[in-house]
Amino acid sequence: MGNKIPNESEQQNHPLIQSTQSSQPQFQPNTISLFQQTCSESNKLWHIAAPSIFSRLTMFSITVVSQSFAGHLNDLDLAAISIACTLLISITFGFLLGMASALETLCGQAYGAGQNHMLGVYLQRSWVVLFLSSILLLPMFVFATPMLKFIGQPVEVAEQAGLVAIWLIPFHLSFPFQFTLQRFLQCQLKTAIIALVSGGALVIHVILSWVFVYKMRIGIVGIALTIDFSWWVSVLGMLCYTLFGGCSDSWTGFSVEAFVGLWEFFKLSLASGVMLALENFYYRLLLIMSGYMYNSDVAIDALSVCVTVYGWESMIPLGFLAATGVRVANELGAGNAKGAKFATMVSVVNTVLVGFIFWLIIVAFNEKLALIFTSSLSVIQMVHELSFLLAFTILLNCIQPVLSGVAVGSGRQAVVAYINIGSYYLVGIPFGFLLGWLLPSGIVGMWIGMMSGTVVQTLILAIITSRYDWEREVRKAQILVKDDETSNQ
Repeated sequence: MGNKIPNESEQQNHPLIQSTQSSQPQFQPNTISLFQQTCSESNKLWHIAAPSIFSRLTMFSITVVSQSFAGHLNDLDLAAISIACTLLISITFGFLLGMASALETLCGQAYGAGQNHMLGVYLQRSWVVLFLSSILLLPMFVFATPMLKFIGQPVEVAEQAGLVAIWLIPFHLSFPFQFTLQRFLQCQLKTAIIALVSGGALVIHVILSWVFVYKMRIGIVGIALTIDFSWWVSVLGMLCYTLFGGCSDSWTGFSVEAFVGLWEFFKLSLASGVMLALENFYYRLLLIMSGYMYNSDVAIDALSVCVTVYGWESMIPLGFLAATGVRVANELGAGNAKGAKFATMVSVVNTVLVGFIFWLIIVAFNEKLALIFTSSLSVIQMVHELSFLLAFTILLNCIQPVLSGVAVGSGRQAVVAYINIGSYYLVGIPFGFLLGWLLPSGIVGMWIGMMSGTVVQTLILAIITSRYDWEREVRKAQILVKDDETSNQ
């Protein structure tokens, strides 16, 4: 095998490889129009992105549904579950989700090179690395109450959020398996099962939430338990599909090869984890800052609504991040530099269009956003005032996930991690504190300042991506796949 490009008979068993390699002539301007090229690549992109977006939206909607139920109990419960999910869970969610993106690099390139058996090895290797990492993150949940008090959250909110955090530990422990199984399946274009399982888990969650909260009146603990159960339903669904015949080419059973090269896998995963964790947590810092402001209960509730809506919509760019990573990795693994470059450009166009649509939705329905979560007039009014900032934040954040996806597909996660640190935490946060102090509305000032960090990050990523040597990336991908194949023989 090595880095050999599959022959015709092999391509028949790998439709994606066939489409990417046989489509190389499409980049000749005299054969197929640019519009046809774009439509063809968009179809390939959406074939991965649509189920990925759907699964992310449905799984994220589990926490949104829970926040909605909690908000109609009382304001304290809404603030508690918002803090637990938006701060604590977002840190571990972003970190472990990022670590799992190493599979997009490795599995995507291996699949593009026709070495399907390596996908199962990479999956098991990721289980080991991510589960150990999730264990190391458990103190965040155990000591959530003192941590939240330390960063300035109100005492009642911190104590209630700490209670919720303890009951959300099973939710946290599902992440290593949820995220890795998703990437393992989507790299093989087995995306329908991901969407099916995720949709089923959401339906189960809505029913359980209604029973636990309104019928059994278990309250905030019941809400946390329904989140735990629903996420593990999704994990078990994908796991059963993988182990019992759904991936016969890529899953050949448990293997000791999973313990080979763990350190190299960990380094790539760690860079991915830092990259996405810093990005995922960035706007959540607004909630921490709001704890120091006057009328902080209303500020926390209003910001939690805005951040939840932002997080909900961000599942779409994250779906494009995943799809872009897979498409770029597949094309690089198949030796198609032009295909990888064109996939990047088409991904950017698609995600900008989607971002603009959601900008219009937020602007049009800005007065009704908070009604999903609360009936408090003061919270509804503050969300209305912040809705235009939310709309522009959503539009601004539609480009950089795709550019990060290019980095994932080419194995450059560490570079993006450094860019995120510099843009967000050396530019955005200091500028946010400055504007929060200077402008009459502290929240608006902080938010505008933090948006500047996103602008800087997007510009740097765009410059780096525009200067890619795609032929060099192809050679790197083929060397990586060949080395992994050799080390496991």
